[in-house]
Amino acid sequence: MTTSDDVALWLSDKLPAMEAALAPLVEINSFTDNVDGGRAVGAALRSLFALPGVEAKTIPSARYADHVVLSTRGDAKQAPIALVGHLDTVFPPGTFEGYRRDGDLRRGPGALDMKGGLVVVAFALRAIAETVGLDAIAPLRIVIVADEEVGSPEGQGVIRDAIAGAHACLVFESGRAGDAIITRRKGTGMVKAIAHGKGAHAGNLHHEGKNAIWALARFVDGVQRLTDYDRGVTVNVGKVSGGTSKNTVPDRAEALVDLRFCTHADAERLVEDVRRVAAEVGVEIAGTSVEIEGGIAREPLERTDASVALMNAYAEAARAAGLGASEAPLIGGGSDASTSGAMGIASIDGLGPRGKGFHTTDEQIEAITLVQKADALARFLTR
Repeated sequence: MTTSDDVALWLSDKLPAMEAALAPLVEINSFTDNVDGGRAVGAALRSLFALPGVEAKTIPSARYADHVVLSTRGDAKQAPIALVGHLDTVFPPGTFEGYRRDGDLRRGPGALDMKGGLVVVAFALRAIAETVGLDAIAPLRIVIVADEEVGSPEGQGVIRDAIAGAHACLVFESGRAGDAIITRRKGTGMVKAIAHGKGAHAGNLHHEGKNAIWALARFVDGVQRLTDYDRGVTVNVGKVSGGTSKNTVPDRAEALVDLRFCTHADAERLVEDVRRVAAEVGVEIAGTSVEIEGGIAREPLERTDASVALMNAYAEAARAAGLGASEAPLIGGGSDASTSGAMGIASIDGLGPRGKGFHTTDEQIEAITLVQKADALARFLTR
C-alpha cells in the first residue's frame, strides 16, 4: 500500500472518534466576546492536538480568548506549510446552543464555522503520526485565532508572526457545496464618517446654523456612487445617526460605511476616493466638514498562479478521498486566508467539512465529510 492508502485506512473508522472530539467543542459557547468560553475551547483544542512532535503555545490576549499556535519539526528539507483556523463563533450565549445529530447531519454553533474544520486538521495529523510519522512531512505551522468573526484584529498579527516563510497556507473555513475550493475572497473595510457643523435654533437663528446632517447626506450620496460592480467594488452606508430635535440645526452626524474590493489596488483607491468625497463636502457646504476614521480592515484574497497550483495539488488529494474539487466563485466575505495571501503565501480556503447555514441557527455539516476532509488533508501533506 502507498502512504496515502495507509492514512485513508487509519481514518476509515474514525467518524465516531471525530464526533466525540467535535461535540464538546460545539457544546462550549465560544462567542468572540465570551472570553471564558473561548479559553475553554482553546484548552480542549490543545488537548486534541497533543501528539508527539507537536509543540503548542498560547498567545495571550487582553481582549479575547487566547490564540493557539502549534508547530511540528517536520522534514527540514521542505518549506513549512501553514494550516489556519479560528475557535470563536458568532452566537452569544443563549442564542443557539448544543450539538445535535440529525440523520446524516450534525448541527450546532461552530459545527461548520469552524470547529469542524479544526477537528479535520487534528485527525489528519493523528493519521499521519500513526502511519508515516510527522517528521516525514513538511514542517507545519498551525494557527487557531480567537477573534476571526470580528475581523481578526489581533489574529492577523498572530498569523503573520507564526507563518512567515511558509510555502503554502490551507484554511479550514466552512466547506462549500460540492467541496468547492476557495481561491478568491473580497477584502473588507470599515469607515466611520463624522460630519461636523454648527448648532443653532432652527426658527430664530437658522441662518447661523451649519447643518451636519445635510453635509452627511451629501457624503452618503457621493460614496454610494463609488460602487462599481464590474470591478467588484461595493460601498454600503449601513447606519446613520445625528441631530437632537427637528427644530435644532444639528452640529454632528455620523455614518458607518462598509467597503468591499477584490484587489489591493482597488482597496487603496477606494479609501482615497472616500476621503476625497469627504473633503469635497466641506467645500460644497461652507462651515461643515466630514472627518473619516478607519479604512482597510482585511486585505482581499487574490487568485495567483501559485494559489491555482496549490488548489490543483490539494484537489488531486480531495478527489482521491471521494470529494469534489471544483474552484469556488468569488466569495464576498473575508477570512484569515486573506492575511496569508497578502503575505505572498499561496493560500486556499473552505477546506472544512461540507455543510451550510453558517452564521444561522440552521448551521449543519454532513458528518461523513469530517473523515473525507481529514483524508484529503492527510493525503495532501504526505504527498
